[in-house]
Amino acid sequence: MTHIKDISNRPSKADIDALAKFSPATIHEAQGRRGALSSRLKPVDYRMKLCGPAFTVKCAPRDNIMLQLAINYAKPGDIIVVSAGEYEEAGSFGDVLANACLAKGIGGLVTDTGVRDTLQLRELGFPVFSLSVCIKGTVKETIAAVNDPVIVGGEIINPGDIVIGDADGLVIVRQGEAQDVARLSLARDEAEAGYIEAYKQGKSVIEVSKLESVLKAKGLTGSI
Repeated sequence: MTHIKDISNRPSKADIDALAKFSPATIHEAQGRRGALSSRLKPVDYRMKLCGPAFTVKCAPRDNIMLQLAINYAKPGDIIVVSAGEYEEAGSFGDVLANACLAKGIGGLVTDTGVRDTLQLRELGFPVFSLSVCIKGTVKETIAAVNDPVIVGGEIINPGDIVIGDADGLVIVRQGEAQDVARLSLARDEAEAGYIEAYKQGKSVIEVSKLESVLKAKGLTGSI
């Protein structure tokens, strides 16, 4: 059994850069309200953002030996995505490993377990999204797999899928859909800019959102 594999097909820098322009919320809506990870996964600092290919790793709960191997083998720009069984009571990643990631140019970490040393992580600025913050230590015992598909935050994530995150949360874009999703995200951003301009010009939300016929069909009556 092969435990350590690389991403077999990495997304292009152009695709990653194209998606990095948009918020996860915009991307989620633009791709048909797909790909959003659980809202329980949040950055340790609201200013943290990430966008890059998923470098996936499976870990046993309260065990970070495979995470350390993933850091060892990940390439610059990769987002390490850890599946550890949604176990909140463990601090599997902290400032020491964050420094290891920064030294390698790794783009960020997403984990469905806990992290610690959050003050130092904020000062370092390394993007970390986690299920919890927990001071409890981990062991280094259980061998699992690097760069197999994993389930994190309720989504199947394949190695090379593009992970985008900001203060609001995380979304996954399938690698083969990146260009279409970027195009749809741009169209959505442009449409929303138009809505905002219409409000500034004095139009009502009913006008802008074309709600009059919808409300009439639902039987809403009366006025203020």
